[in-house]
Amino acid sequence: MTAREFILARIRAALADPDPGPDPGPDRDPDRNRDRDRDRDRAAEEPVARDYLRTHSPDDPAALLDLLHHNLADYRARVHRCTEAELPAVLARLLAERGSRTVAVPPGLPPAWLSATAVTAVPDDGTLTAARLDAVDSVVTGCALAIAETGTIVLDAGPGQGRRLLTLVPDHHLCVVRAPGQVVASVPLALPRLDPARPQTWISGPSATSDIELDRVEGVHGPRTLEVLLVEG
Repeated sequence: MTAREFILARIRAALADPDPGPDPGPDRDPDRNRDRDRDRDRAAEEPVARDYLRTHSPDDPAALLDLLHHNLADYRARVHRCTEAELPAVLARLLAERGSRTVAVPPGLPPAWLSATAVTAVPDDGTLTAARLDAVDSVVTGCALAIAETGTIVLDAGPGQGRRLLTLVPDHHLCVVRAPGQVVASVPLALPRLDPARPQTWISGPSATSDIELDRVEGVHGPRTLEVLLVEG
C-alpha cells in the first residue's frame, strides 16, 4: 500500500457513513460499499507513525530564548530583552519613541506594565470598533506562548491578550513574552498547550505581503510594526 493509497483510504474511512441505513434496493452499488468497508478496515489496522522528531533544539531555556530572539528578528520584528522589574520602563520608552498618544489595553493586562507611561490608555470593554481602533496609536498585549524554532507568537484571546481585532487594526503592536514559561521549542510542543476551541492568532513578524514584482509592503492586514519584549526571570 503506497502512502497515497493510505492517505486516501483514511479520508474515505473518515467520510464514510458508519450507518448506511436500510438497503435502498436494486440501485445500491455493492462494489462501492465493499470498497468503503475495505478502506475503513485497512485504515483502522494501520496506525499513523509518529516517530518524527518533536523538536530540533536543545533542552536549554537560554538557548531557546536566543533562538526565539534570532528568528523573531529574522522576520523583521523588533526584539527587546528585559526583566520583569524593567518592563514598565521599557514599555514607556518604546511608546515615547514611537510618539504614541494612545494605547489599546486588553482586559486582564497587568496594570503595572503601563504604570510608567503617561500615554492615554484605551481599555477594550468590547465596544471598540475597527474605526475607533484605527485612531489608536499602539496596542500592548501578552501572549499564550512563543515558538522558538519558527519565531512565532501565539495569541488565544486569553487574559491580557484581548480580541483578535485589537492586534490587527492598530499600526503598532507591543507583545510581551515571559521566559522561560511561555517559550516552547517547536510547533509539536506548542499544540498540546493550546486549546483548539479558543480563537488563535499565530504571528510571525509584522503584517506583510508582496506583489508580482516581489516588492514587500508591510502593514497591509495587520500592524506595520511588531515589537516583542522578552521578559526573563
